[in-house]
Amino acid sequence: MKVVLLAGGFGTRISEESAFMPKPMIKIGGMPILWHIMKEYSFYGHNEFIICAGYKQEYIKEWFANYFLHNSDVSFDFRQGRNEMTVHHSHLEPWKVTVVDTGYNTMTGGRIKRVQEYVGKETFMMTYGDGVCDVDINKLVAFHQSHGKIATLTAVKMAQEKGVLNIGGDNAVKSFREKNINDGTPINAGYMVLEPAIFDYLKDDDTVFEKQPLVELAEKGELMSYIHTGYWQCMDNIREKNMLEKLLAEGNAPWKKW
Repeated sequence: MKVVLLAGGFGTRISEESAFMPKPMIKIGGMPILWHIMKEYSFYGHNEFIICAGYKQEYIKEWFANYFLHNSDVSFDFRQGRNEMTVHHSHLEPWKVTVVDTGYNTMTGGRIKRVQEYVGKETFMMTYGDGVCDVDINKLVAFHQSHGKIATLTAVKMAQEKGVLNIGGDNAVKSFREKNINDGTPINAGYMVLEPAIFDYLKDDDTVFEKQPLVELAEKGELMSYIHTGYWQCMDNIREKNMLEKLLAEGNAPWKKW
């Protein structure tokens, strides 16, 4: 099953690094967060990727163009007055990667629409290029196949950041307790499974996937949620980047199953 990755946005909230490269190419543990996401899918046997690029899309193309060379043992022989390169060993994943320039200002739905010809008429997966998760991809796919709807999204609960108040009708605080994960509101964490019928809901470059298409699917009963109670974290700012770096350095990265 093909995996579509949204990697075309500006990443303005982490501009300290996105000024120089697309946000999904910002490195954690020495490798782009996009690479980490791809490794997650690859762990479950999904190795064909379609990357929806836009802002600084040449950076993504050049990174993958050099990936083979940078992950191989090579000899360069200049003795005969020419450059002869011999590849001895390669340390590569079994990936097929298609990088598509989906436009500079295209919205998320428009980016997905632009890769329709590469997806074809088959079920596919989609997620955002700035969040890691330890969801079991194959269980997610099995859940999607079990209900027969057009779309499945992975839903996670984010804990409240403040203490929780129980307030009575007279505005008196009846009790106070510390926050817990059950207080959070489920959010769309990406890691979606979509039927090709989704393209009928994507009109043009101005289509924001998370608005009209998903709202319409929900109204028609065609959108299901796969509840994930494990780890999920997006990388919206430097603080979150540093947090992911720390987890990797300590060997405690939940998403790293490979």
